[in-house]
Amino acid sequence: MSTSRPHALCKLIARITTFALVIAISGCASHRAAMLYRDGTRELDAGRHEQARARLEEAARLAPDASQIQNHLGLALAAGGDHAAALAAFERAVELDCDNASASRNLEAARQRAAAQLGARP
Repeated sequence: MSTSRPHALCKLIARITTFALVIAISGCASHRAAMLYRDGTRELDAGRHEQARARLEEAARLAPDASQIQNHLGLALAAGGDHAAALAAFERAVELDCDNASASRNLEAARQRAAAQLGARP
């Protein structure tokens, strides 16, 4: 029985180490996503839409459940003329957080733009 006790302890230590590593990786991804969001927002504010899009797409990949990132990604996509993708990003932002007023306003504007474009087609 003395050999199984050290073995069980080793298994427990391995599980704890694995759990800590997963948390550390998740934390790094979240931090990286936050930095990309910040930088992408700055690029967006400066009118550099392609740079903003690239940073915000990466942030969204790292933090797919962040409503604010999806909302700003939608803004970058719309500014770059990709209105269908912008609409999808705004929808995702509102789906993630129905209280995100900015995303709700942007979604409504994107839907109105899409409807106007459909109405303008012959």
